[in-house]
Amino acid sequence: MAMEWASESGAVRRHRIGGERRDGPAAAQQPEREALAPEPLADACGGGARTRKRSGEGSGGGARRGTGTGLSEARAALGLALYLLALRALVQLSLRQLVLRGAAVGHQGEFDAHQARDYLEHITSIGPRTTGSPENEILTVHYLLEQIKLIEAQSNSLHKISVDVQRPTGSFSIDFLGGFTSYYDNITNVVVKLEPRDGAQHAVLANCHFDSVANSPGASDDAVSCSVMLEVLRVLSTSSEALHHAVIFLFNGAEENVLQASHGFITQHPWASLVRAFINLEAAGVGGKELVFQTGPENPWLVQAYVSAAKHPFASVVAQEVFQSGIIPSDTDFRIYRDFGNIPGIDLAFIENGYIYHTKYDTADRILTDSIQRAAATYTKDFFCGLGITLISWFTSLVTVLIIAVFISLIGQSLSWYNHFYVSVCLYGTAAVAKIIFIHTLAKRFYYVNASGQYLGEVFFDVSLFVHCGFLTALTYRGLCSAFISAVWVAFPLLTKLCVQKDLKQHGAGGKYIAFYLLGMFIPYLYALYLIWAVFEMFTPILGRSGSEIPPDVVLASILAGCTIILSSYFINFIYLAKSTKRTMLSLTLVCTVTFLLVCSGTFFPYSSSSASPKPKRVFLQHTTRTFHDLDGNVAKRDSGVWINGFDYTGMSHITPHIPEINDTVRADCEENAPLCGFPWYLPVHFLIRKNWYLPAPEVSPREPAHFRLVSKEQTPWDSIKLTFEATGPSHMSFYVRTHKGATLSQWSLGNGTPVTSKGGDYFVFYSHGLQASTWHFWIEVQVLEEQPEGMVTVAIAAHYFSGEDKRSSQLDALREKFPDWTFPSAWVCTYNLFVF
Repeated sequence: MAMEWASESGAVRRHRIGGERRDGPAAAQQPEREALAPEPLADACGGGARTRKRSGEGSGGGARRGTGTGLSEARAALGLALYLLALRALVQLSLRQLVLRGAAVGHQGEFDAHQARDYLEHITSIGPRTTGSPENEILTVHYLLEQIKLIEAQSNSLHKISVDVQRPTGSFSIDFLGGFTSYYDNITNVVVKLEPRDGAQHAVLANCHFDSVANSPGASDDAVSCSVMLEVLRVLSTSSEALHHAVIFLFNGAEENVLQASHGFITQHPWASLVRAFINLEAAGVGGKELVFQTGPENPWLVQAYVSAAKHPFASVVAQEVFQSGIIPSDTDFRIYRDFGNIPGIDLAFIENGYIYHTKYDTADRILTDSIQRAAATYTKDFFCGLGITLISWFTSLVTVLIIAVFISLIGQSLSWYNHFYVSVCLYGTAAVAKIIFIHTLAKRFYYVNASGQYLGEVFFDVSLFVHCGFLTALTYRGLCSAFISAVWVAFPLLTKLCVQKDLKQHGAGGKYIAFYLLGMFIPYLYALYLIWAVFEMFTPILGRSGSEIPPDVVLASILAGCTIILSSYFINFIYLAKSTKRTMLSLTLVCTVTFLLVCSGTFFPYSSSSASPKPKRVFLQHTTRTFHDLDGNVAKRDSGVWINGFDYTGMSHITPHIPEINDTVRADCEENAPLCGFPWYLPVHFLIRKNWYLPAPEVSPREPAHFRLVSKEQTPWDSIKLTFEATGPSHMSFYVRTHKGATLSQWSLGNGTPVTSKGGDYFVFYSHGLQASTWHFWIEVQVLEEQPEGMVTVAIAAHYFSGEDKRSSQLDALREKFPDWTFPSAWVCTYNLFVF
């Protein structure tokens, strides 16, 4: 960055963070969080790079009472202080974290941060490089040309590299520091053009400067940017994918002389006319994350391209306005390209630890390799690959447990966990965990071959954080109160990482790190386990009465997989921090296999009659007499029997050995022309229970039988048929309606007058009354579009006797006594009468 007035302060744009040396036992990579520098460059070139890092790396004060009550001053001050400190901690955490990992060595086509660091150390070893000095004009230029020549020799034949050393002379006026005129003569620019073999009409310019202020090695300002550009040049030139446009790399040798070299290039160099956009790499601090603090002029597509390409965009319009206001006594080459070239661009700069900016302490060892990596590897796929691997592991764990659950259901061993919940954990939970660990172990072994375990742990921590942030955003957008749960799963992990990050870097994932990590996760995991307990406490019994159509093992396995996914989210990083997961996977697989074999053998019986904790099988027994009338009112069919419904997926498979007469030979057949299959459903749950049994039995004769009759049938002025009924009977009755072909139920006297169908298209009305009730009068109106010989509508009424002597029959009592003690047979008498009109 150009020379600054007086103290050359960049404090307005810097963030406090201690410098870290690359070498030594405390060295560690710093995880990354924000946008990477040459991302738009790579985007324009259609290129990118992914890198790898080698392994080894107070109750006393109350409100005063009097004329009113108020907030305690001490509490208010303390509360605000803690609140601001917490916010500051979160901001500091965000600013400290880097996401992309360090470089692997020797991978063609991938950005090598260690190679970039080698460039940086060679440049800074030359010493301070002021314009006009031999160090700047000869030694540094010679080193740059030497490296560019080596890069050219390694380049792919798809690309053409052209090199030019420009020595411009010129003059311009600038309103910087009150305004003055600058003149330069025979300064140095090293310009490299990388283009397709057939040439290009347009180019993107990447700019850095290799000169420094006097007495400073100028590592961050701006040798590190030139090192990054050299490595980007190497990566792009060896790419097997042809570029669409040219990329011009300008290593300018006179930026600290108030932007002279950039002016010489943009106004005099023949390649300048090709430039359509530029990226300026600068520094206002030493390492860390770079801030986009200037963009434009106009051309919002640049910002859009940056946002869409950058993994963690880090830009500030406030920084731009403050910087361009002149408050900060500093400027960059951005001004020259904007004002003299009328070219849109982006200005990026390292902003951390500005205390040593433009001093003798601006040395290479203070710049983390991760900061170099961050500045160049925007296109690295690490984070999104990690996200993909995590999603794949979660999906495959779900598929795995579903396959097991389906198999268990098909062999007739459903609900083996109903009386032994630990069985579900040992069977489905271990399978889910083992599959997640297996997928990540494969990724660790075969994909992240040379990656640092600490780095991968941080990446996958950030992946989990990203997922929970997504849920937080979605739930908040939907206005759901449960969004606070996601907030807990975002806030506490962030604070935990802030607390343990330093220990992880210095000492690795030791006992202290694990202890503090688990302590930090205590609140979210405690609350999650409470919610999970509530879920299973609620849904496990429900699955024992959810009907014959929903496989409960599939449901429970899905819930367990979901809970495993949630609980594993912030522990996935342990897979990468651990040296090996072999014993864990073997143990989980062994537990799952043994449990699976025991379940298949029928070892675990689903039900229990324990007085302390009974878990009975629910069975409904309805001793019923059914009477079906035809269109003329004559009895077309009459039968009696005990209608049996098992309310879980196992049906009567566990009952038949105890009551042999209840078997598949007495399975109930659906009466296709009758509403709800012609059975006396108490509630419309027919779609949940399609397996039922009808054991023949004598007719029932309640002492107070139900009465149902048609009171009137009349045609309305709007050509519909109005049927008026009256009914008397026990306290609970069910009324069913099915319209025939060519007829619709337009309205009735029930509810708001608009008929509502139940599942399957029939209409169901539930009726009940207290101790005394008058006759039930109601009407329905049928719109007949086309008369049919079988009539227009079928109605039925079922009377359920739940109390008194009428609820019992000798046959029903005898059958109920046969049921084992681990069942709960709920029995009553009912009648069913069907009519056609």
